[in-house]
Amino acid sequence: MSVKPNLLPPTPHHAQTYWDDVAAGYDYAFPETLIGRLQREAVWEQLIHVFKRGQRILEINCGTGIDATFLAGQGIRVVACDLSPQMIAIANQRTQRAGLAELVDFRVLTTESISTLAPMRPFDGLFSNFSGLNCVSDLRKAAHDLGTLVERGAPAILCMIGRDALWENLWDLAHGRFARAASTRRTRLARGASVEVAVPSVHEIVQVFQPEFRLKVRRGISVAVPPSSLNSSVSRFPRAVRLLASVDRWIAGVPGFRNLGDCVLLQFERN
Repeated sequence: MSVKPNLLPPTPHHAQTYWDDVAAGYDYAFPETLIGRLQREAVWEQLIHVFKRGQRILEINCGTGIDATFLAGQGIRVVACDLSPQMIAIANQRTQRAGLAELVDFRVLTTESISTLAPMRPFDGLFSNFSGLNCVSDLRKAAHDLGTLVERGAPAILCMIGRDALWENLWDLAHGRFARAASTRRTRLARGASVEVAVPSVHEIVQVFQPEFRLKVRRGISVAVPPSSLNSSVSRFPRAVRLLASVDRWIAGVPGFRNLGDCVLLQFERN
């Protein structure tokens, strides 16, 4: 199966405006929700098995710095980038409150311009969480540029929105939204600004990254746990949701289930 070189649609010029607008309330809208915490914990379980104390890694689309702060707390140095100055401002405050500012170098930088970090290479690893890579203008170019920044054999953990999210597709179908269930695009709106989010299949993602990286591990994030879009509907049942999180630990890496998460976590190794 061939994949178009530019897999994702062009990022709108006002994407920065969108993320700046949502920055102040972002933590409350997702990371601090029940499902948001469970999804992030599932990603962190993989991070601590791969990245080691003393390493220096590159994080793209770092948002409000939650993951960078976690990694710094493990003794890992992080160069963390995001296109939103407002997100970066909140991230800086977070690491300062945690007393970890010296371990994290936050930068306002788009993934499309990530090659400007070439003087800092090689990094010991690469990380991107949740929807950041779903929003880049050219995923193939991003994969190439990222490959030039990490050393051979370095791990790259990429968590992206999945196309085949079981819960979300069933929910859409149950409510008669057949077109949305089959769609490979999502549009997010905030105060008049918008950003388009593409959802390529796991196969397409692997093909795009394959020239520079080889896939080692594939896991679903929120397979049994409902997706973040349903948080308001299921947050009244925290014990049941946590029970489903326990189920996820068993099935997230099992063929037949691992592609069905709200997100997919792909662990690559630099060729």
